Amino acid sequence: MTSVFLPVRMGNHTLQNRLVMAPMTRSRAQFDGTPGQLASEYYAQRADLGLIVTEGTQPSDDGQGYLMTPGIYTDAHVAGWRAITSAVHARGGRLFIQLMHAGRMSHPDNTPHHRQGVAPSAIAPGTPMFTAKGMQDIPTPRALTTEEVRQTIADFRHAARRAIEAGADGVEIHGANAYLVHQFLAPSANTRTDEYGGSIENHARFAIEVATAIADDIGADRTAIRLSPGTTMWGIDEGAEGPDLYRYLVAELDKLGLAYLHLMHLGNEPLLADLRERWTQALILNRPGRAREQIGDDVASGLADLEAYGQMVLANPDFITRLKTDAPMNTADHNTFFGGSAQGYVDYPALTEAVSA
Repeated sequence: MTSVFLPVRMGNHTLQNRLVMAPMTRSRAQFDGTPGQLASEYYAQRADLGLIVTEGTQPSDDGQGYLMTPGIYTDAHVAGWRAITSAVHARGGRLFIQLMHAGRMSHPDNTPHHRQGVAPSAIAPGTPMFTAKGMQDIPTPRALTTEEVRQTIADFRHAARRAIEAGADGVEIHGANAYLVHQFLAPSANTRTDEYGGSIENHARFAIEVATAIADDIGADRTAIRLSPGTTMWGIDEGAEGPDLYRYLVAELDKLGLAYLHLMHLGNEPLLADLRERWTQALILNRPGRAREQIGDDVASGLADLEAYGQMVLANPDFITRLKTDAPMNTADHNTFFGGSAQGYVDYPALTEAVSA
């Protein structure tokens, strides 16, 4: 495990270790999308990880999917995020804001304009979503016109610029987990007949153009992307061509010189090896459910440059210290993952607190 505690170069940044806080939705923002008052403390508590990737943050009104998620496109949003980045930097940490457009994974009751969700095609995901009125079925989205697709790319670019204004070290494009970028990749969600649908190259076009637009604006060294090959959640089916699509997409993205590729790995080891071969920048690997005793294995083997962890970091603000000292980990409280205030957010005890209690 020792190798994960060594510094690593990522873009123009040198990170203090090779452990990453994975992005996790917490639904504690204000109604206007400004990060909540406790967010600075939450992220700063975890600043000893090599990199923090924030919760999914919408780039526009259309991009919001869930209740109480943060945005990064207004002056108020920028001010809220600036407090967070300042707190993290004061403790020596690095932070990338994840840009997440939910696409069809949205409900009108959850968005500021209360409009129908947008997506590559007018195909509902076939799943309910939590709203202020309780669980409701997600309605069929409206298919974006070709011009609206280009405007959505511009929205991503604008949000990335605002993230840098807020002091972020970079942005991670959320291209995984059945949200908008992923919807363009999957034939089950994208039946378009323009240049954004049909062939592998066309299905990948939106992701590539979003990454290119952001890299051109804020720099490739401050631009990254997260992908989840093989995901089948919420009506997503990448089809038989899925592995070949990712081989093509990763090779094309590699040409941009991005800061890193963040992969949520679901078990296709041959595909993972192919993607690793096609990617020449830093690679972050997130294996959901990975056991503590396996931490560091992918870095040690050379399969990844960094490893990302979610629930263990959520429940342990001193995650690095506990790993180094072989101390027991707090258990994450699933009941406090989404919404609420301090409980289950900033009140998980650190080792020093646990000893003195």
